Parts: sequence; structure tokens; C-alpha cells
Amino acid sequence: MDKEIYDSILKAHTFGKLSGTDYLVSYRNMFELTEEKIRSNGNKIYLTFYDDKSNKVNLSYKDFGQRLNQLANFLKEKNIGKGDRVAIFSHNHFNTVIVYFACWAIGAVVVPINVSEDAHRVNYILENSNSKIVFTRKEYLEKLNKAGISESILIMHNDKIPFDMYSDELAHDKSITKEDECMIVYTSGTTGNPKGVVLTQYNLMSDAKAISDWHNLHGDDVMMCVLPIHHVNGTVVTVMTTMFYGGKLVLNQKFQTEYFLKRLQDEKVKVVSVVPTLLQFLLHSDEESSGYNLKNFSHIICGAGPLTCELAKNFENRFGLRIVHGYGLSETTCYSCFIPVNLKKDEHIKWQNDYGFPTIGIQIECNEMDIHDDKGNPMNENEKGEIVIRGHNVMKYYYNNDEANRMTFEFGWFRSGDEGFYKYDSSGRKYFFITGRIKELIIRGAVNISPLEIDEVISSSDNVKAGIAVGFENDWYGEEVGALVILKDSSASKELKNKYKEEIITHCRKELPFFKSPKVIVFSDTIPVTSTGKYQRNKVKDLFKEWKKIQFKEK
Repeated sequence: MDKEIYDSILKAHTFGKLSGTDYLVSYRNMFELTEEKIRSNGNKIYLTFYDDKSNKVNLSYKDFGQRLNQLANFLKEKNIGKGDRVAIFSHNHFNTVIVYFACWAIGAVVVPINVSEDAHRVNYILENSNSKIVFTRKEYLEKLNKAGISESILIMHNDKIPFDMYSDELAHDKSITKEDECMIVYTSGTTGNPKGVVLTQYNLMSDAKAISDWHNLHGDDVMMCVLPIHHVNGTVVTVMTTMFYGGKLVLNQKFQTEYFLKRLQDEKVKVVSVVPTLLQFLLHSDEESSGYNLKNFSHIICGAGPLTCELAKNFENRFGLRIVHGYGLSETTCYSCFIPVNLKKDEHIKWQNDYGFPTIGIQIECNEMDIHDDKGNPMNENEKGEIVIRGHNVMKYYYNNDEANRMTFEFGWFRSGDEGFYKYDSSGRKYFFITGRIKELIIRGAVNISPLEIDEVISSSDNVKAGIAVGFENDWYGEEVGALVILKDSSASKELKNKYKEEIITHCRKELPFFKSPKVIVFSDTIPVTSTGKYQRNKVKDLFKEWKKIQFKEK
């Protein structure tokens, strides 16, 4: 990395009167944090896990610490230590959380991988990250083998990771600092291969502290996780944050509509984090909050995907549960801003409904936000520009990607690629709004999808002359994937076009996982491009508006 890029990144870690090393968290490293919480909480429950059949497992802080240390000692024996990459290819499970913290305790770097990724991308992530071992579950072995991985695989079992023979005491490696890398999260960019977002131990701790403070979380407060923990939202908001304030984590293998409200009640949950898609699922269910005792519940954190005013209003009116909207990216660890939790009802409704978009809120303690033009100049109130962020939760850099680092940190801020504006409240605080994306990522159910990858598959279908992926507005997933296609046979009949549509969809589903595959095909004689030949996807979104309310299901 050259000095110019390095200096720009350093600037992006500085904000207000704080330099990048004016730490907001006193812990030397993650080990010191977890050791203190385990020692002070002892037999108090740290983690309650529900699998997809509602089987329940409880782990106290003491139990969790013993298993963490045993696994950490095993990893050390296998010569895994500071800076080494450990990949995790698994669904939500308490053992996955143990692996995370065991890695962080010895300074290793966690590389979480979405089990829905195709084999090619799994292989790319493992090779690009230089992962030394892979933790997985037996049901995912076949997929790893398809990705060309057959060695250095460790199987996580349902009951516990079988490392009882290792010591449950772990020597503290004082060479590990809060600036050491702890995660590489791969996120889709505007090119086909994902970019590796490198986060430090301090990134996670500073964001967890800010989230805890903003949402008034402390002591025995309970948070629930229904989001996948291969994503920073699940990892940071609920797993990391509950450990930071010494609370209780209720971890679900997956979101299940019929159990959501019941578990809020039974586990005395105070805060749960969701994405807009899950609110839509609840709205279309038969569930009603009036049937549950939610006296301990405070609010829902919602972000990581497009939330509409309509969805937020309908959900709050029906369930009577407050949504605290926020915004952030993998590159900023997780959240960078939230709506204030303690707004009076009329103020909350105003900021959520009166400006065309629900506000994403006010910047949190560990970072600063602004709106800039394409030259890096600050914009005025109500002027649209790019959302930019700088502070202690901004990533260390993109791994082994100087060009992406140069563009992203060009002006000494992290450039989000998202368009937005801000409005002042009566106290002079900036309330931010997101209006769209400058970059062309498709965000389906809070998962970033690169359209270029899908373009390649669409265009490889036999009867396609040219085709592009288009993210269109959808009530269920925020955005869904469609395809605008020019056929080789320009004079095809209506019946033949219908046949071609089925063939293209079938072809794409053979090459791509369901969530990335186009659900709708629209034929056209042209695809709009810029003067430099780049596709203008945003110009054709309206062609898919009739499918806005449709929920597409995998057959």
C-alpha cells in the first residue's frame, strides 16, 4: 500500500477532536474483554440457542469461557495464532460463537462465509483470505468439496466442539492489541469478486460500545439474534454487543415467524435486530403482539436494507412495537447511525414518515457522518450527495485491493457509495436519509449482490443476445432480482417468448443460488448505456414495478 492511500485511511479513522488512537474502549484486546465478562458473570446465562426445531441450549458465561479456552488451546497446538485466518462455513449455532471468540482470544482472524454462496465464490474467499482451516458442519461438506476444499476441515457437532482434553485455562498473549485484525468479511462490490473488509478488534469493540450506549443496554438486558452471524449485523449488534455489556444473547438458528414474538416474551428480550424483509414476513403472518406479554421489550433495531415509510408505518400500527431505524455497512463494522430511542411518539412518526424516506438517524459516538459531492466537498442541508463516514468503526482497509482502497478513501473519509441528504432538527443535530445507491449493488433481504456476476450468467443463456440484472423494488425483500433481456430472435412470438423466459430462469437457477437468480424476465429491444458504454440499470427499474408486491419462493 502506498503512502497516499495509507494517509487517507488514517484520516478516515480520525473525527472531531479524536485521533485514531484516542480510544473510546479501555480494553487492551478482545481476550481482556471476554475474560473480565466471564469472571464477573460466572454462572449467569450468556447464550441461549434455539435450533430450527426449537431445541434449546443454555450456556453460562463460565461454560462458554471453558469451551472457548479449550478450543483456543487446540488452535494454538495446530499452530493457529495471531494474524492467521480461520474460515467459518456454518449456519447460526452456539458453537460458531465459541469459534469466533476463541479465534479472537489468540489473535486469529475470522473469515465468515455465507453457506448460500456458490462454490466458485467460496473457493475465491478461502484462497483470497489465505484461510488455514475451515470450521463447518457435516451438511456443508459436499459444498466445500465442490469448492475444491477437502483438507484442513474441522467439523462442528451439535452438542459441543469435542476439545475437552484441552485445558480450560488460556494464557494471555499480551502481544495482541486492539489494533490487530480480527475479521475479514467479504462483501459484493461492483465487480464480480467480493472485496475483503478487514476489521480490527477495536473496530468491533468501539461499535459494540456505541450500540450498547445508544440503546441503553446494560446488566441483565437480553438481546435476540434472528439474523445470520456470517453478516456483521448478526455478529456485531447481538453477539459482540451482548458480550461487551455483559448481557444475555438469545441466538436463533434462523428466523421463524411463528416463534418470533413468543421468544421475545419467553426470553424477556429487550432489543432485537432485524432487516426490513423480516418485518414484511411478520406483517403477512397471522401473528399478533396482543397475545404476548412483552413488558420487557423496548424496540426493534432495523437496518441493512431498504426500509420504506409504508412498511415501517404498517408494522408499528399493527404490532405496536417501535422500530429504531439505523444505517451502516460492513466497512464501518456495522452501524454508524440510529434514530434516537427516546423520541416522543409524534417526533418518531415525523422523522419516519414526513420526508419521503424514513430517516436513518443521527451519527453514533464512535464516528462522524456527512454528505459530500463527488469532489469530496460538504453539501448543505437537503442537498443530495454521497454518504461519507469517518471514525473508529471504519475498517482497516480492503484486503489486498489497493485500487478499491484508493477510491474508497480518496478524500480522507470512507465513501459509502450511497446517496442521501440530511436535515437539521431543532437542536441542530443532523438527521440523515438514504435515497438510493450510487453504486449498483442489489440489496435483497440485506444481502449485497453484485449485478455483474448475474449479467454473465444471463448472457450465457442460449437465446439471449444481451442481458443485465436489475434490482427492482419489492415489498418482501426490499429489492428483488430481475433481468432485462434482448433476444437473439427479435421476431419471436408471444408463446415463444414465454418459453424463452422459462429457459432463461432455469438456466440462471442452475448457475446461481436462488437468492441471486432473476425472478422476472422483461424483454426489450435496447438496454440503456452511458456514453462510456456502462449499463444504466436505474433507468429500467420501473419496467418491473408490477412485481413489487410479489413474494418469490424457491420451488
